[in-house]
Amino acid sequence: MSGRRYERTIDKGIESSIRSITEKRESLLSPRAAISADAVRRYNRKPEDIRTPYSRDADRIIHTRAYTRYIDKTQVFSLVENDHITHRVIHVQLVSKIARTIGRCLRLNEDLIEAISLGHDIGHIPYGHFGESCLSALCEEYGIGKFFHNVQSVQFLDRIEDCDLTMQVLDGILCHNGEADDVKILPEPCQSWLAFDKKVQDNADGRRTKAPMTLEGCVVKFADTIAYIGRDLQDAREVGLIGGVTPLPRECMEVLGDSNREIINTLIYDLLENSDSEDIGYISYSQDVENALIVLRTFSRIHIYENEKLTSEREKVRLMYTTLFMTYLRDLEKTTKESKIFTDFIDTGWVNRNYLQSATCPELVRDFIAGMTDRYFAKRYEECVIPRRFEGKFN
Repeated sequence: MSGRRYERTIDKGIESSIRSITEKRESLLSPRAAISADAVRRYNRKPEDIRTPYSRDADRIIHTRAYTRYIDKTQVFSLVENDHITHRVIHVQLVSKIARTIGRCLRLNEDLIEAISLGHDIGHIPYGHFGESCLSALCEEYGIGKFFHNVQSVQFLDRIEDCDLTMQVLDGILCHNGEADDVKILPEPCQSWLAFDKKVQDNADGRRTKAPMTLEGCVVKFADTIAYIGRDLQDAREVGLIGGVTPLPRECMEVLGDSNREIINTLIYDLLENSDSEDIGYISYSQDVENALIVLRTFSRIHIYENEKLTSEREKVRLMYTTLFMTYLRDLEKTTKESKIFTDFIDTGWVNRNYLQSATCPELVRDFIAGMTDRYFAKRYEECVIPRRFEGKFN
């Protein structure tokens, strides 16, 4: 073997033919849809190939280490051992499927929808939204601002792993927050990378995220709610948190239905009936459905997310975050090279050098912890608090 790098020569005729097919397919989309010609990258270091820019982005996201860690990040029931409840990796697939179904009916760009969907929750951290509040408090204490998982998703993909994704995909990920009570969303243009970076900073400072710049991003924002709102009820029933003794409010059942299947079906049809992807360009629920959703969110917050059975261990989780943050900050300040923050993060070779050179110590700790799976997080905590034992004799 000569050791030369293998490079396949692409037949220009085939490449041209495929591009022609793509352009023809995109010509059938809504005039409000995002097309490949609109895609903008920050660096564009590699030439485009036979994939559309947004399809390339979806592939790049799937091949990140952050995406791989979805597999062991729980959705709501972080302390429940049950193989049939939803993890992040299932949630993002559900969002992708639901959003693409809506996008197909509205003649929007499914490649863009898929990329945003797959990357939107990469910034989620151990122990869900409560873990986010714990880490956010620590970040404020150490002077690096609040923590938001949508901003962290952009941080992982744009800075830490440096995927050079299109602005349209990163913007959709930043603006995906499905917890907001939005009846109707119109896209808000983002004209430059300077404007996008300001949008990220505004959100990091605690300002409410603006609407996505594309209709596809708006669809994902709604699909995020559709994917979790009924599924969380299904999981709560699976683990015995709610049941026949805790029926849904009547106004929810009458409008949305009682099961995950009925809720998904109702919400998708309502969006399709009330959205406009041809003229003005907006995604919208009817007011009746939005009112029912608000009631259902309130019900879920009381009976699921704030249920005492789920919240009873929270102070232990808070202690875990404090312990790990202080431990890794101390390891950085002392340059303890055998620490996991060096061996599993800083010195791995896959983290972008420009990011490592510009990040402060608290920022490095934040990003290391934010990337942990639930299981890895618990294991690192055990190492911090349980004395190490030696077999037989010291080496």
